[in-house]
Amino acid sequence: MQKPSGGIVAAIIFDLDGTLLDSAPDIHAALNAALAPYERSVSLEQARGFIGRGAPVLVSRARAALDLDDSLQDPILADFLDRYETAVALTQPYPGALAALDTVAARGHTMAICTNKPIGPARFVAAHFGLDTRMGAMFGGDSLATRKPDPEMLHATMAALEADTCLYVGDSETDCETARAADVPFVLFTEGYRHSPPEALPHAAAFSDWSQFPDLAERVLMSG
Repeated sequence: MQKPSGGIVAAIIFDLDGTLLDSAPDIHAALNAALAPYERSVSLEQARGFIGRGAPVLVSRARAALDLDDSLQDPILADFLDRYETAVALTQPYPGALAALDTVAARGHTMAICTNKPIGPARFVAAHFGLDTRMGAMFGGDSLATRKPDPEMLHATMAALEADTCLYVGDSETDCETARAADVPFVLFTEGYRHSPPEALPHAAAFSDWSQFPDLAERVLMSG
């Protein structure tokens, strides 16, 4: 772990979907497969809009958009999760993201993932793209009793890294709320699944190109 002057351990913690990985196509495919028995479907753009608060909320939002009864929540969710557990065929890392992580690691920073994606699919896709070997910890949406934007997830991730401070990198309103609740700097990746304009999300810094991230992260950590 990096120990800057004063012995303080500073970590960089990342959201997953919409931040490191463009996973919306796989989420869309799994969701539509789960909706198929009810002769319903959503568009890719709709599916992107449902992402961010975990799988139960994703399914609930889809049901609401399609006017499907509340009684269908559990069967649709179970079917979705079964399909989603190993869904990686349509997912891709954002350009330059993996190289940026390697640069950050080479500079001595410890890293982790804090995502509302269920921990099973999160671990599977992380292993598929080699993220697991780059991270010191990973927390998913069902790792704890709460999920983002509750700050407990981010605090637990920091504790797992034995970090005194961190910056949190994400793409969405949920990520911004999580960082604010946890009282840590938020760095916004602008190319993910955000609904609001960037200026509506308080952030310490923002970037659209992952090649910009390592130097940007250093500036935020130094200023903190």
